[in-house]
Amino acid sequence: MKKFFLFAIFAAAFVLTARSHAQIVVIANPSVKTSEISKNDLKDIFTGSATTLKDGGRVVPILLNDGTAQEEFLKAYIGKSDSAYRAGWRSLVFSGQATMPKSLEGDAAVVEFVLAHPGSIGYIGKASPHAGVKVIVVN
Repeated sequence: MKKFFLFAIFAAAFVLTARSHAQIVVIANPSVKTSEISKNDLKDIFTGSATTLKDGGRVVPILLNDGTAQEEFLKAYIGKSDSAYRAGWRSLVFSGQATMPKSLEGDAAVVEFVLAHPGSIGYIGKASPHAGVKVIVVN
């Protein structure tokens, strides 16, 4: 009985983690050559550690201001709270190492911006319409 209970807890945690990742879609302007990215490379792009993908293409991260998709993205791919994430960016900005990424209000604004700006990459809730942008698979 004890083993069953532990297995049930482990299975529930796995399902919740998988569900969290499944609720976010990483999108890019169609000019971005790659169709997939590793979790580590995605983290590097969105934390300012990298500005290019493995194929050499330059990308610019686009953020959501707040909301469920923002929280899930940070938890699943960055491993930081929103305040810690933004503090990291402010540190890069104040030291002259980077420029703060554009932060938009809502999934529709992110889709519209990414579609209109070559090299841009962002994330939205999976249920949000995203016609015209490229969906990037995260490994």
